[in-house]
This record gives sequence, structure tokens and C-alpha cells, in this order.
Amino acid sequence: MAHVPLRPIGAPLSGFLDPEEARRNREAMAEKTALLEERRAEVRAGWGPKYVERVHAKGKWTTWERVEALRDGDAPLHPLGTFVDWGDEFDAGGRKLRAPAAGVVTALTRVEGRWVVVVANDDTVASGSWWPRTPEKIQRAQEVALRLRLPVVYLVDCSGLFLPQQSRTFPGRTGAGHIFQRNSELSDAGVPQIAGVFGDSIAGGGYMPIISDRVYMTEQAYMVIAGAALVKGAKSQQVTSLDIGGPEVHVHRSGCADERVPDDAACIRALRAEVARTPSSGADFRRGGVAPAAPAFPPDELDALFPPDHRQAYDVRQVLARLVDRSLFWEVLPHRGREMLCGVGRVNGLWCGFVANVQGPIPDPEHRGRVKPGGILYRDGIAKVSAFSRACDDDGVPLVWLQDVAGFDIGAEAEELGLLGWGSSLIYANSVRRTPMFTVLLRKASGAGYYAMAGLPYDPVVQLSTPISRLSVMEGRTLAIATYRTKLDDDFEIESDDPEERAAVERGMAEVEARIEADMDPYRAACRMDTDEIVAPSELRPWLEALVEASWQAQGYRRMKNPRIWSLHDLDLLTRPAET
Repeated sequence: MAHVPLRPIGAPLSGFLDPEEARRNREAMAEKTALLEERRAEVRAGWGPKYVERVHAKGKWTTWERVEALRDGDAPLHPLGTFVDWGDEFDAGGRKLRAPAAGVVTALTRVEGRWVVVVANDDTVASGSWWPRTPEKIQRAQEVALRLRLPVVYLVDCSGLFLPQQSRTFPGRTGAGHIFQRNSELSDAGVPQIAGVFGDSIAGGGYMPIISDRVYMTEQAYMVIAGAALVKGAKSQQVTSLDIGGPEVHVHRSGCADERVPDDAACIRALRAEVARTPSSGADFRRGGVAPAAPAFPPDELDALFPPDHRQAYDVRQVLARLVDRSLFWEVLPHRGREMLCGVGRVNGLWCGFVANVQGPIPDPEHRGRVKPGGILYRDGIAKVSAFSRACDDDGVPLVWLQDVAGFDIGAEAEELGLLGWGSSLIYANSVRRTPMFTVLLRKASGAGYYAMAGLPYDPVVQLSTPISRLSVMEGRTLAIATYRTKLDDDFEIESDDPEERAAVERGMAEVEARIEADMDPYRAACRMDTDEIVAPSELRPWLEALVEASWQAQGYRRMKNPRIWSLHDLDLLTRPAET
């Protein structure tokens, strides 16, 4: 039973995909990926070279320079929330300003061999001010750290709320004050928090580092409830912010900081030394002596697997073959609910469960000899996924959901089969689990199927989208038909013979379809924080390596069973077809 029956999965690209089709797929994805890289570069540039020069003129580093110096030299850097506030413009006294990435960098990277969450104010964007969604983005990063028990490193250089937009930043359930509650929750859970203050740290920015276990300040740094300008206005005192709350005050008098260091470089070295003192990773122990290994098939081939037309099918097993170590996989319950694929493989040497939608026609167990479309949740598949999700949670195995779902089955037969109840069981299983879940929107993420398969409302630790993901209640054409259903016949053709009325209905349906298509743009979702990050399919393997290893790093806070006593073995044995 200790043996996990991994078997080869997948095939070379040329063995299942016509070369011309692979070329078309790759070219279509290359266009999407080029746009992704272009927009990433735009966000990373902040407010541009002029503001970088201003930072350097003060003898300071930019935020990205600090982040690059903080991480281990060979460590990957996975930003979260790159496109928060993407495309939005904010009023600033008659001017319209943009806030790239909401003015804060949040990322997952490795420091001194440990995965950490970094929260760093972008000092090239209004001196690191907090914009609409900045607090929520910081809280999301803190949530990731809390769920995985990862150390948090704050690189603080924040001039407080961007005051023209304070009404969208200060109050509310996810307003700026909630950051400090998350600080407290992290502290209560024993998660290390380490802060470096590099410059401004005003009002909320001043509170953020205080609950950290260790606080370092450079000679240019200050932490104040109110800056010098406000003190001058309120109390007519001629002071500088350094006089009020610089390192001389907070390191040597108030005790609100622990150490003072001369500059950014020294502060980064000190922060790295503090991370080195935190508990080391348990991931290598959990590998059980099995070395990490690449998939047998190149992960960059994922960019060639997805057809440009979202209605066309692809083989999700070929996707998995380019994600798991050595392209070895244990498929669990393969004989039931064939519209869903469940199983276990290793990622970077560590166990991970996978759930994926199968595309294309599949056998219909309710009507022998017939087939039905994949990418939809039917009764058997829902029951299978629910049982598998519960077993992974019981065994402590992290679970990755690969979504390409058009929703639940509908109609009289679906209702008679009790899909509402079966779906509720799956939602319950995902709502109460403790083991980390991660969700990837490969393509379609539609209707309640998006919820049932651990969409963001069901608290995956991280949700990723690809540039071709489509997140909405239903497709644009379907919604247009539903909107104008009283004007259509049974074949969804316009019933009216009046040319003007027909033209009005056609125009209205086209407008609805276009609006929904625009809403499904993954950048819209990322702007609203309805997904955490947009990544190319070829980037999924490095992302999963980071997320899965981060799941196994901390120990003692959740169940982690060895494979000898996995519930998955019982589930597999008891549900095999009876021997004849």
C-alpha cells in the first residue's frame, strides 16, 4: 500500500497533434504571451524613468531593486496581483493618474532557501502611496502567507493613503485598517514577519511594520502617525519627519524598531540574515529521498496544446504530462465520471493531487452507446471529485484544480438525478478543507462550475489565469439568447418579420455578446482581483513548483500523512470494478 502506482502519462507532441495545428496553436498563444509580457513590463516600470531617477537621487533603491537583492540569486520570483488596478484611472484634483499594480509589489520568492511572501511599496508610484485596492492586495498576500505559514518580509516605503482617493481606501471591510488585523493574525499563528523601513512610513504605513517580529530602519527612514506637514498644520511645530520618527527616535528611545542600518544594501543584508534564522523548510524531508525531476515532455509545449477557438477540445492528460515529474501519474477512479480526471503526481519531488475537466465527447453512463460533451459537471464526475477532494484533505496532499468548465449539466434529467445536492456536497468538501488548494483557469470558468471547482470565492490559496481564460456566468452568445429569449423561436432565430424590430434585436444581441466577451477578458478579472495572476501556459510548471514546495515547507500546523496510510489507497481499492 505504501507504493503509489505512478504510471507514464502523455506522448510527444508530434504523436498526437498535427504539426500545422501545433504551429497555429503556438502562434496564437505567442500573440497572447507577447501582450502579457508587454503589459508586465509597463506595470514594472511604475511611473517611469523620471521617478526612478528621483529615487536614486535620494540615495535609495527602487522597490524592484530591493526585491531583486532580497531573493536568492537563482530563486524564481512569482509576482501576485501584477494587474490589480490595470487600466483604471483615478482622479487627483482634476488630473487622471494610474496606479500600476496598485502601487505595491507582492510576490512569492525564495530567501535563504525558504519560500517567503514579499510585500513592497513601489516608491516610483506616488512615493509608495496606498491606492484603491492597495490594502486589499496587501491583505491577499498576507492571506497566502498565513495559509501556507510562510515568513513575510515587508519592504516599507509608504507615504500613506493617496488622499484624493481615501474614501475608496480607508473604510470598509477590506480597508487599510484590515492590514493590521492580518499582521496580528500572522503573529498569533507564529508566522515570522520581518520589516525593513527604507523611507516614508506614514500613518497606516507606520503601523504596518510595528507588529513585525524584527524591524530595521535605514538612516533615511522614519515611522510616524502624522508627517511633519500635518504636525506643522495642527501644532505649528517646525520639525522634520526624521526628527519626529527617525531611527534615532524609534531604535534608541521608543523601542518601536530594533536596529538601524546605514542604507538599503545593509538593510537587505540584515533582512536576509533574519530570514536565515527562521525554521528551515520541511519540503526535502517530505520528498522522502526522491529527487525533483522535470516532466518527460517539455513544459513549454503547453503553449502549443490549446486551440485558439475555446470551443475546440484538447487532451488534458497531455497537459498533466507536462506538469508532473517524469510525466508519471496515478489516476484515481478512472472508470467513473470520465468527464473529470483525478489523480496524484509529484511536482518538484513532492506529492500533489490534480483535478481537471476532460474535453471532447465522453461516454454517457445513463444512456449506453451514447456520448455527451465534456467540460461539464455531471453526477458521477461530481461525486468522484468530492470523494477525491476529501481524501486529499484527509491525507494532507495539496490539490491543484485545472479548470476548463462550462458549468453544471442542466435539464429535467439533471434535476431528477439530484445535481443540486451532489454539487452542494462538492462545494461543502472544498469549503471546509484545511489542505492547500490552488486553482488554474486554463480556459473556460463558467457558472456554478467555477465555484464547485474551487474558484476564488472558495478560497484557493492562489488562483492563476492563462491569457485565454474566460471567467463569467455564461458565454456571451448564450447570455444574449437568454436576454432576448421572448423574441426568438425554438431554434433561437428572431421571430419578427418587421425589419426594424429584427434589426433592433440583432443589434441588442450583438451588444450583449460584445459586453460579456469584454467582461471575460482575464485582465479585467485581474484588475478587480477576481484572479491573482495571469501566466502563460508554459509558465505553469515553475509556478506549481513554487506553490507545491511552499505547501510542504512549514510543519506542525496541519495533517501531513505518509503514503502508507493515505485514504486515497482505500478509496482506490474499494471502488475498483469487481473481479469476475
